[in-house]
Amino acid sequence: MAKRTAAVSWKGGLLDGAGMIESSGSGALGKLPVTWLARAESSDGKTSPEELIAAAHASCFAMAFSMLLAEGGTPPEKLDVRSTVTFIPGTGITKSELELSGRVSGLSEDVFRAKAEQAKTNCPVSQALKGLEITLAVTAFEPAAA
Repeated sequence: MAKRTAAVSWKGGLLDGAGMIESSGSGALGKLPVTWLARAESSDGKTSPEELIAAAHASCFAMAFSMLLAEGGTPPEKLDVRSTVTFIPGTGITKSELELSGRVSGLSEDVFRAKAEQAKTNCPVSQALKGLEITLAVTAFEPAAA
C-alpha cells in the first residue's frame, strides 16, 4: 500500500483569496500558487486542482498503457499523453480528454488502439474519475523500426 500526501494553505475567501500548495510528500512538487481565477478563468501562472488531476490522469494512463504493451511483448519506444480536464463553475469537473501518440515496434494500429482503450478504462485514475466523461483520441501511431 502506498499513501501520498500534499499540504495546502489558503487565505481569504474563495473569490478574493489565494492558496499555496506548500509541499508534497515526495518533494517533487515545489510551492505552487492556486486561486479561484486560475481554476475558473485564466491560469495566469497559477495552478488548479484540475491541472493536477490532468497531470495525474495522463501519467497514470501512460503507465497503465506501457504495462499492457510490455506484457504483450511490445514495450513502447515512446508514448506522449495529454489530458485536458474540464471544470465548469457551478457544475464541477465534467470531463477528462486523453490524447495519445506513440511509437511501438511489432504492433498493428488496431491492437495499439484496443490496448489504449483498455488502459483508459482500467488505469487507477480513470477508475477514480468513473463519474466523468473520459475520452481517448489517438492522434498519431508509428510502428517503430524493428
